[in-house]
Amino acid sequence: MTPADGSAGRGPPRTRGPGSRGPDETAEIALTFDDNRLASLVFGQYDQNVAHIERRLGVTATALGNHLVVKGPPDAAELARRVFEKLYERAREGGPLTLGEVDGAIQEATMQGSLFPQAEIPAERPADGNGGPRFDQIATRRRGAVRARNAAQDAYIKALRTNELVFAEGPAGTGKTWLAVGHAVSLLEQGHAERLILSRPAVEAGERLGFLPGDMREKVDPYLRPIYDALYDFMEARHVDRGLQTGIIEIAPLAFMRGRTLTNAVVLLDEAQNTTSMQMKMFLTRLGENSRMIVTGDPSQIDLPPGQKSGLVEAVQVLDGVAGIGRITFKDVDVVRHDLVRRIVTAYERAAHGEGDGDRNPNPRRRPLA
Repeated sequence: MTPADGSAGRGPPRTRGPGSRGPDETAEIALTFDDNRLASLVFGQYDQNVAHIERRLGVTATALGNHLVVKGPPDAAELARRVFEKLYERAREGGPLTLGEVDGAIQEATMQGSLFPQAEIPAERPADGNGGPRFDQIATRRRGAVRARNAAQDAYIKALRTNELVFAEGPAGTGKTWLAVGHAVSLLEQGHAERLILSRPAVEAGERLGFLPGDMREKVDPYLRPIYDALYDFMEARHVDRGLQTGIIEIAPLAFMRGRTLTNAVVLLDEAQNTTSMQMKMFLTRLGENSRMIVTGDPSQIDLPPGQKSGLVEAVQVLDGVAGIGRITFKDVDVVRHDLVRRIVTAYERAAHGEGDGDRNPNPRRRPLA
């Protein structure tokens, strides 16, 4: 993008209408991108990124060639400008520009304009090409840099880097397990860890699967498949297979952790809401020298028998305030998997909170339209 003063890397020029505007008036901002190819990536196929930003920010944006005109309330138009500039920077760095990345840029630009004014950005917080704050990221050889898409993921990545034990709680689709596996792979590739140990409790999610044929690995693989999927996202298949054969990568049910001391390793316990109190205590006390532990789970999806307390719920209460332990809580607004998933999680949250207050309508056919 070419700035007004001719210097490089400062972002696109802005063109505003003359005179001052009140909060109810409309602002118009024009942007011109230097590289037509990158501009087309920013706008998305059939301008889908432009349309997504219009819906999210309540502005109108018209793209033509490498030019873009944004119209809307002054604050929203200015926010849209920052979003498009961030997307252009990501395109120039070779990063993907999916709708999820667009949502991440919106979150990042919102923080730049509110929580982190220019003069108050901490020195250790990396800046983007426009001087604004940039969400933290993890990097692996196969996937490259993966940047946080919201403030909760940003705090999560920072907690993973600064704590020996991290608890991450929240609904499905917030990236708890995926980012944890990515962080673990990055530590392995950088030589900060010698082994990767990934575990889950083998608890049926309300079903009765009965006898599963095959050897031990074939019996437990269905429970651990989501961890395999995340591994293949961050590592080449041949590297994963070689790691599994040599023991550098170990994927095992939680019961296999008993009696071990895990040194020089990154250890991830997924679906931890389905651990018992004794299982959680057993797992946490496996931590050895130069090791890191990550515990993830969703307290709203506990599949333990009725009356049995979740080890995750108990652990975060008992260990609250202990030095070296980080805790990140994701909310429904932090879901990044798919916008419909976020709305589904929100709907269930509302239903759960309204169960005991008489707010439920016994006749759904007579329920008023929202």
